[in-house]
Amino acid sequence: MSQVELIMPKMGESVAEATITSWLKEVGDTIEADESVVEIATDKVDSEVPSTAEGVLIKKLFNEGDVVQVGQAIAIIGSEGETAAETPSAAPAEVTAPIAETASVASVVSAEKIATTSDSGKFYSPLVKSIAEKEGISITELEAISGSGKDGRVTKKDILNYLPNRTKEVATAPTPSNGVATPAPAQVKAEPKKATISLNAGDEIIEMDRMRKLIANHMIMSKQTSPHVTSYVEADMTNIVNWRNKVKAGFLARENEKITFTPIIMEAIVKAIKDFPMINVSVDGDNIIKRKNINLGMATALPSGNLIVPVIKNADQLNLVGMTKAVNDLANRARNNKLAPDDIAGGTYTVTNVGSFGNVMGTPIINQPQVAIMAIGAIQKKPAVIETPSGDAIAIRHKMFLSHAYDHRVVDGALGGMFVRRVADYLEQFDINREI
Repeated sequence: MSQVELIMPKMGESVAEATITSWLKEVGDTIEADESVVEIATDKVDSEVPSTAEGVLIKKLFNEGDVVQVGQAIAIIGSEGETAAETPSAAPAEVTAPIAETASVASVVSAEKIATTSDSGKFYSPLVKSIAEKEGISITELEAISGSGKDGRVTKKDILNYLPNRTKEVATAPTPSNGVATPAPAQVKAEPKKATISLNAGDEIIEMDRMRKLIANHMIMSKQTSPHVTSYVEADMTNIVNWRNKVKAGFLARENEKITFTPIIMEAIVKAIKDFPMINVSVDGDNIIKRKNINLGMATALPSGNLIVPVIKNADQLNLVGMTKAVNDLANRARNNKLAPDDIAGGTYTVTNVGSFGNVMGTPIINQPQVAIMAIGAIQKKPAVIETPSGDAIAIRHKMFLSHAYDHRVVDGALGGMFVRRVADYLEQFDINREI
């Protein structure tokens, strides 16, 4: 058979590269078509790359930990006994870091090895690592560089722009009496002092995994970026509870899908976004980006305890059956680690179900670069005053809190409060005679 290149697949319009985390096949192994060959990781999701052909893995073009651009060949598949032809895609990138005209600190500082993923969870491409090591940039200094890439990642352009300024900052110190010039230390932005943690007998130290580090950094970045305000409304879910109890058995038999409260609430949120489109925006400096599409993210807890947010694209174009199928599909694939990178890209508004853990309300953190997030609480039976033709009465009703957190830079209390109230109105006005 002719040799076939296994290509790093396209993983969404905003994803340009992925890190190879694990090879599932070794050179010489037989591979079936559509069989997974390698595990990869982007900023938020792990995935597998399946083979596009049947054959034998005859060459790996990258190692574990390498960052690969979308569209690059990562392996060659051929027949048993074949030798891989030379491929330009395997050639190492040429480092073109500028060299200072005068001697810099880099010439006298021994290079520090930079890990692909730092302790803080940041990714560094092989080219950025190579430039940093060649110029004597430590991991501490590298982490202080402001990155222009996705989620603040340091790019080749960032580090090359930093080098001339760094050269000025690390000018040589005054010559001491022995006549030997000693370079001054680099001026690195001071990191906040970490609290001292004491360990007691029996304490266990558990290292964060890659996803936990990314979540931690994303949450800190969100709180530093957006001034959070949270508004609360209690919605009467009695009509929806009664309707779902009436239709769920027939829906399961007809669609082979369970209908939960989540897609019903998602439908109400979509209607409210149409009424208040300035909730469906992002902030870019002094500009507000008003999103055309309504792409609902749904925060999903994984078996590992981590969190991921798959996205229902164009949610306003789905009826309730379609919304139910989309919610169930994404939740199942998230829990079975079957999400593709594109499944978590492009969200414009996020919903998190804190009620699934028995919580009645929460103060969710905005999923950047969005400006709002809704937490839905547990549905509880409560005594409530209701209006009847014969006057007010006390009845048992099914109640649920909605917690709406929003970015006060662009969403004021009036808009944030009216939006969550409108969601509750749509839920309370649900037609108990609705057909599905």
